[in-house]
Amino acid sequence: MKKYILPSIKLTAVLMVLLCVIYPLFLAAVGKLTPGGGNGETVSLNGKVVGYANIGQNFTDDKYFWGRPSAVSFNAAGSGGSNKGPFDSAYLADVSSKIDSFMAHNPGVSRASVPSELVTYSGSGLDPDISPDGALVQVGRVARARGIDSAALRALVLSHVQGPFLGIFGPSKVNVLKLNVALDQKK
Repeated sequence: MKKYILPSIKLTAVLMVLLCVIYPLFLAAVGKLTPGGGNGETVSLNGKVVGYANIGQNFTDDKYFWGRPSAVSFNAAGSGGSNKGPFDSAYLADVSSKIDSFMAHNPGVSRASVPSELVTYSGSGLDPDISPDGALVQVGRVARARGIDSAALRALVLSHVQGPFLGIFGPSKVNVLKLNVALDQKK
């Protein structure tokens, strides 16, 4: 048994240095290379930080594009989904209510045209992105509320579409905060 104690202590010391010092320093260095330098990518309007690009924001005014609903009220300290299954009656009533509300604010949009991400919670409750279809279906409402041309607004949405990562991983998406900030800058 004594012949195993010294190698065990050495292995523990090596792993502690590797996992408690070198690995965290490596991650911090990689983080410094990301947008925001590892502190999150902030979005500014007129020199004032208005939010983080990687955390969903709660937009409810008709003059803004809306993102995904959040089961945690967009609280980044406690992310989480609703944990309700697709056949849960309370969940189905909640989704139906969200669809009705969306249709009331977006006249002319059929029930079948409402993208699912605009009426269902994301897994984290903090999803900052919607699909291009989710943004385009809102163009009419935002254009009316702001009194601007729908074609110009549509072009703005399309200019904010981010393709899949490396061209193959994930779907195309639109960051709602960045789109709304660009919309406010167009004034």
